[in-house]
Amino acid sequence: MTYGMLIDVTRCTGCETCVKACVEVNGKDPLKADYDRAVTRDGLSENRFTTLLKIDGDHVAKKACMHCLEPSCVAACLCGGLTRNENGIIEYHEDICIGCRYCMLACPFHIPRYEWDKVIPYVQKCQLCKERLAEGEPPACVEACPHEALAFGSREEMLELAHSRIDADPARYLPHVWGETEFGGTAVLYISDVDLHALGFPGPDTPSIPSMTSALVHATPYFGSSVLAGVFGLNWIIQRRMKLMSGGDGRESDGGKSENQPTGV
Repeated sequence: MTYGMLIDVTRCTGCETCVKACVEVNGKDPLKADYDRAVTRDGLSENRFTTLLKIDGDHVAKKACMHCLEPSCVAACLCGGLTRNENGIIEYHEDICIGCRYCMLACPFHIPRYEWDKVIPYVQKCQLCKERLAEGEPPACVEACPHEALAFGSREEMLELAHSRIDADPARYLPHVWGETEFGGTAVLYISDVDLHALGFPGPDTPSIPSMTSALVHATPYFGSSVLAGVFGLNWIIQRRMKLMSGGDGRESDGGKSENQPTGV
């Protein structure tokens, strides 16, 4: 089962209860989290995995890892430091990560952050409270929301809930579920009465980055092997030709006599 989270922008009041719950459950310093909100471009940091963004004036939308179905960060990782597990959670493995930060460059939503001030730094991001899920509890942000702006279950259930709310009150919502198809689909879904491109969403049905690059990535080893085989083949031909021009192995071209042969005198 792939987990899913539905964020209803029309119900969010910007109280930041979800942010505070996230900071607490992940053992982060609240003072550092508050400072990062003021100095980073979107409020996300290594101390703050969830943030609220103002959208189109007075609207507020929660932003955190989208847990993409075809994650660019996982595709970009050189060492397996990021993986997508059987429940769709994008997990980070600090014991494997080499700190290349390609995941930060690859993510279309600009989610992963780096511990720049640590001697041994790691990448930080939301992991959907996987420890709580293992104990049968929902993510801390979902449990903490006092306005039921967040819902959690399977992705199929969240899609069904999203469409049922839109159908039940079409005057309240735009007829679109953000995250259903964009970038190949995300586990975190949104319904709203305003456009959410400010969160990083492209147009509907925009393919994921891995789907556009996978053919090239998979072909690279074969292309490289072919080039290498060609280089070795060309080198063999050149060496062979040089030997033939010199009259064979260890011989010169003047009658096939080597320097150490007797002259017959």
